Amino acid sequence: MRGIGKEFYGARVLKDVTFTLGQGQVLSLVGENGAGKSTLMNILFGMPVIFATGGFEGEIYLDGEKVDITSPEEAMELGIGMVHQEFMLLPGFTITENIKLNRELTKESWLGKAFDSSLSWLENLTKESRVGKAFTSSLRRLGELNRSLSNKIFGSSLRWLDVPAMRDDARTSMDSIGLSIDEMLPVRGLPVGHMQFVEIARELDKKKIRLLVLDEPTAVLTESDAERLLEAIKLLIAKGISIIFISHRLDEVMKISDKIVVLRDGELVSETTPDQTSIDKLAELMVGRKVEGSESQGRPLSSLSEDIILEVRELAVDMPGETVQSVTLNVRRGEVLGIGGLAGQGKIGIANGIMGLFPSRGSVKLNGEPLNLNDPRASLDAGLAFVSEDRRGTGLLLDDSIEFNIAGTAIQIQNKFMTPGPLSVLDKKAMTAHAREMIRDLDVRCTGPRQLARRLSGGNQQKVCVARAITLEPTLLLVSEPTRGIDIGAKKLILDRLVKLNREQGLTIIMTSSELAELRLVCDRIAIICRGKLEGILSPQDSDRDFGLMMAGEYHRFHGKEAV
Repeated sequence: MRGIGKEFYGARVLKDVTFTLGQGQVLSLVGENGAGKSTLMNILFGMPVIFATGGFEGEIYLDGEKVDITSPEEAMELGIGMVHQEFMLLPGFTITENIKLNRELTKESWLGKAFDSSLSWLENLTKESRVGKAFTSSLRRLGELNRSLSNKIFGSSLRWLDVPAMRDDARTSMDSIGLSIDEMLPVRGLPVGHMQFVEIARELDKKKIRLLVLDEPTAVLTESDAERLLEAIKLLIAKGISIIFISHRLDEVMKISDKIVVLRDGELVSETTPDQTSIDKLAELMVGRKVEGSESQGRPLSSLSEDIILEVRELAVDMPGETVQSVTLNVRRGEVLGIGGLAGQGKIGIANGIMGLFPSRGSVKLNGEPLNLNDPRASLDAGLAFVSEDRRGTGLLLDDSIEFNIAGTAIQIQNKFMTPGPLSVLDKKAMTAHAREMIRDLDVRCTGPRQLARRLSGGNQQKVCVARAITLEPTLLLVSEPTRGIDIGAKKLILDRLVKLNREQGLTIIMTSSELAELRLVCDRIAIICRGKLEGILSPQDSDRDFGLMMAGEYHRFHGKEAV
């Protein structure tokens, strides 16, 4: 890519970016949210948003030849595949159907076979009879004409989907990245981690891929799943496939890369290799300043309140891919309780079940009062707030403004930002002022509070989700993967803000995360979920070995006791 530049509505987001990538190499692209990484890859993949907003400057070369890529179809014809930061799946389709979309395998239907059989029978009949060659030739031409007309009239109805063959292909792609769930499950309702694997499997199923762009592929994965994905990338490299790897996980970048390109504010500020740099140096290049780490915030159990704010008894949640079998636990007032575990074990399902987003059974009490399960409005009315792991699916109104996304739930549930009196109307001035405050406090990179949420980068969308939850001033805050897809500087900002809410305002927080290091950094206790049940509760200071055993469901066998 040579001299790439791009403007959106007068704002320049890319400035003269140039880099090269060799065959069978991994080029990692790093930078803060809003640095221009996704826009650069959208240009490479010919995404419609690029050309709907005036196109771009610069040139793209593939194997030394200049190419004009004006659509994703053209990119795919050239052997370029892309796993986008936001999911591009069809919820109503199965995993197999999504993986094989536009590359379906077919076989002849009984109608087509019957048609062919009838033509063959007539031809054989004429051969055995005494009719002339002219009649036989005419009959053959008539059969060909009928076949042509039938194809035009019936189209692909003369062929059926070869579902077993499609399942085999999907299974092969899924197995290559360690995704063991049923390939015929519907995508709707899958946890976001599994959706990410399906996205990657779909690209791996394309047989002519020679350049694969992975935009934050490990952002929603646990450490073990991310390691499995890195191993899959190594297999692709061995086949000569080139990879552009976009990630905020700098340890992964250092581990997998042949070359590292750093973007900041739309400009290329460094092109280096892992042996010429370090994680600290990359972080400094990304944000333009040194990034200080947060100190461990966990407190001794003796300092925590004995007052129970939330009682969960035998909670079961029917969330596809994150089923909760039976979880019982107490949450102490004023603590930060972490919930961890491997992908697919049920940790994501707990908060979603408490908030009424998936069918749930059991008992949940808030401040001693029973909470109506399966009723999201009741959970909000009771004083709960939730930051979903799926910011685009359930977290945001993408076609509304930032300010309405921040204030909308508080307006609906609490009548905030409404003028007093019998004829209450929306106080737009107050709503905008509050949105500006949240944008400033959370460093949301945007053009202003009236910008559409859809136009934000993934990390900034996540910040808006956090701002909306904070606006509710909840009694208890549930956050699920709060730093997913957020750059290293913003990640610290979000975690520090959660800790500040807890320490200074006494807000009780339940934080679900696939990042064990994050949980150990900010939580007072960490509950580990395995096979849909509570395996135990550990202190952040407990050993790596104990956390590993508990996540694997082996803690009790080795220790012969429960961890509480």
